[in-house]
Amino acid sequence: MHLPFIADKTFKNEDFTKKEFPKGEYDNCSFINCNFNACYLSAISFLDCQFIDCDLSNSKTKDTTFKDITFTNCKLLGMLYNDCNQLLLSITFDNCQLNYASFFKVKLVSTHFTKCQFDTTEFTEANFSKSTFEDCNFKNAVFFHTNLENTNFKTSYNYSIHPENNKIKGAKFSKDQIQGLLDQYKIVIS
Repeated sequence: MHLPFIADKTFKNEDFTKKEFPKGEYDNCSFINCNFNACYLSAISFLDCQFIDCDLSNSKTKDTTFKDITFTNCKLLGMLYNDCNQLLLSITFDNCQLNYASFFKVKLVSTHFTKCQFDTTEFTEANFSKSTFEDCNFKNAVFFHTNLENTNFKTSYNYSIHPENNKIKGAKFSKDQIQGLLDQYKIVIS
């Protein structure tokens, strides 16, 4: 089945919980203040698109393509990025809520995250090497066998990353948040 090609279109104040989001290949489109909460976005392609002030929480993203996508001020609660098409996956996040999301085995090398929330988000076996997490909150996030080599966490906080269970060579951390690397040792830092 050949999907329709939609290019250079702006979708504003659309509520796709009340009407079905049309399947297709979206190129250089903008989605502003749209509601995709729990929508089926499976097998849809988004190329060079931007999402601003949108809610994509709990959306179904099986084989969804996100290539060169920017999410700004978006709610992305419970998103399963491991379900997305991994071949072309490239995303930038700015001031987004990514709580309860899963990046299990996802490869997002050199990705930039600014002022994002990752409460109870899973990063198990993911590759975020050379990425930057600027002013991000990692409360209860899970890092296990995660590649964080040369990743910048200098302004982020509330992370708990076990150095023996993750690759952190060359990663940058703030001395004020060093306890996030030592939590599992149950030592007192003062």
